[in-house]
Amino acid sequence: MVNDILYKTIRALLLSLFSYMLLRTFLHRPLIPKARFAQMTAHLANGAGNGSSNDGSAGVVIGDLPKSNTFTSSLPPDPEFKTPSASHKAPREDLGPRMVKGALYTFVRPEETSDPELLGVSSAALRDIGIRSGEENTSEFKSLAAGNKIYWDPSTEKGIYPWAQCYGGYQFGSWAGQLGDGRAISLFESTNPSTKTRYEIQLKGAGKTPYSRFADGKAVLRSSIREFIVSEALNSLRIPSTRALSLTLAPNSRVRRERIEPGAIVARFAQSWLRIGTFDILRARGDRKLIRTLATYVAENVYQGWISLPSILPEPASSTSSSTLHPSRNVPPENTEGEPPGEENRFARLYREIARRNALTVAYWQAYGFTNGVLNTDNTSLLGLSLDFGPFAFLDNFDPSYTPNHDDHALRYSYRNQPSIIWWNLVRLGESFGELIGAGAEVDDEQFIDKGVTKDFAPELIKRAETIIERVGEEYKAIFMAEYTRLMRKRFGLTSEDPKDFDELFSDALDMMEALELDFNHFFRRLCDVTVSDLETDDQRKKMAGKFFHAEGVTGLGNNEENARTKIAGWLGKWRTRVLEDWGEDGDAQREMEMKKANPKFIPRSWVLDELIQRVEHGGERKVIDQVMEMALNPFKDEWNTGDRQQEERFCGDVPRQNRQMMCSCSS
Repeated sequence: MVNDILYKTIRALLLSLFSYMLLRTFLHRPLIPKARFAQMTAHLANGAGNGSSNDGSAGVVIGDLPKSNTFTSSLPPDPEFKTPSASHKAPREDLGPRMVKGALYTFVRPEETSDPELLGVSSAALRDIGIRSGEENTSEFKSLAAGNKIYWDPSTEKGIYPWAQCYGGYQFGSWAGQLGDGRAISLFESTNPSTKTRYEIQLKGAGKTPYSRFADGKAVLRSSIREFIVSEALNSLRIPSTRALSLTLAPNSRVRRERIEPGAIVARFAQSWLRIGTFDILRARGDRKLIRTLATYVAENVYQGWISLPSILPEPASSTSSSTLHPSRNVPPENTEGEPPGEENRFARLYREIARRNALTVAYWQAYGFTNGVLNTDNTSLLGLSLDFGPFAFLDNFDPSYTPNHDDHALRYSYRNQPSIIWWNLVRLGESFGELIGAGAEVDDEQFIDKGVTKDFAPELIKRAETIIERVGEEYKAIFMAEYTRLMRKRFGLTSEDPKDFDELFSDALDMMEALELDFNHFFRRLCDVTVSDLETDDQRKKMAGKFFHAEGVTGLGNNEENARTKIAGWLGKWRTRVLEDWGEDGDAQREMEMKKANPKFIPRSWVLDELIQRVEHGGERKVIDQVMEMALNPFKDEWNTGDRQQEERFCGDVPRQNRQMMCSCSS
């Protein structure tokens, strides 16, 4: 009873804390047009990795790839099917939707796919997993990617049996109960023989699981193409993301969504598929022991052990403080740091690291105009990876209120709101961690582990948890601000730090883009080759302003060509001054080269993906998948040698007016 009351009390306190932090953030913000940049970032060191490798290793055949099942050997299985054998002997239809408690996964095999067609493979994914080039042409690879092969032998009951994860989540701010991998099935964990990076290989669209609810366990070709391309595109933009290995058509699978559509399977991979929702379901069920078990697993098997986590900050978090951006680590797991009431034990350090990783990733989203569209807690990674792609999009025109999700009428998951929504999700994680982080030095006390929180200890625990979560919120904001500013500085071609840039350059540029309906990513790429000699006079700057217009000219309510050129020219004058400070009169060539490394020529915009879907699904084309993937894997190039130069330029050119700011549904 004490623990039930405690969970409810912690939740109420943290909800109040979250509301207070948001109000404080908004109320201390100057509500003037110039503050557009500050509005977006005030909701709140580089280094968020996604496992990419360029080691040049030749790779191995897929059968020789080192495989493991650390997840299923370390965590409790579905009590209905405790062993692979029990699951394998069951009729496939018995492995369908139901409630699963006291477990983090169910052993379940993919449904077989008849006459599969391998449509595409990412060469970067092959390299990073450690599979040799050309292996994608083998029957073993194709069978694996279609869900027709597993590495478990029923005659000997040896090998690795596939599984689907159990988790819950808050969807659009409301508790949704048990969710889980309703159509995703993990095959095994692989370890790259060269880099030693371990990935969990998973099939999306592989059939029903106990977590499918009322769905069919399938994925449609439309959404599968989108996920296949964007996963690899984000990684190539250096944005932490789950990855995609292959795309397989299931020609005999007809899937009912808004219409009948062809089915498909994406073979995807990540260093972990665990998410905030994995803890949500355990907290909702009051399973405190499993919360502790899972948190320990995350620290020891997803991260690089307890000593890899950040030490307590010696001073309040700041976006300009070295101790915030690069905290010391190597704290022994049994140590508690800090003074009452905010002493941090190892679980507090884990919570902080998860928050820091997510802050870095959101900074990348905002800097490159990526909008996820459905940032539920079950779509928020414990590793800070971009995860589970539904109605996502990159910005076309800069519009902070844009959401690609046509069901998001309240704009909860709009581009502007992403930093605050991820923090909202992290507060939900704080609720799950509340007892562990609030216990402080008592976290390993036998009575606490076995019996839980006593009535006398509860007030101290709650105060400590509240203090730590509020402090983590400040750290999250500082990390986000520092990383976003760093990325934007690179996008604008600047090398030095000037505090005035935040308001006078970055914020003004975003305000201008919004008012004039300029294309966000095109603006930066087109800025790359503008020279300081092109901008010496006001007349030159006004002439250069036309470079940033859409093909049809000036758009936006109340704008005309004259005032548009004047606005852009004014900003270009300020930018020229900063460029001269950093690069001098003769630095244009080097600056252009550096800017092009930070500003992609190609991003997989919604209209490009829509055309790709139409041509593959309805036109029967196949080559175009490889062409778009080649561009996605090398977004900073000027050209790609795909064999269709005209198509390359069209996909990188002005977005057709009727196709800007497209929206789509969650159905996939």
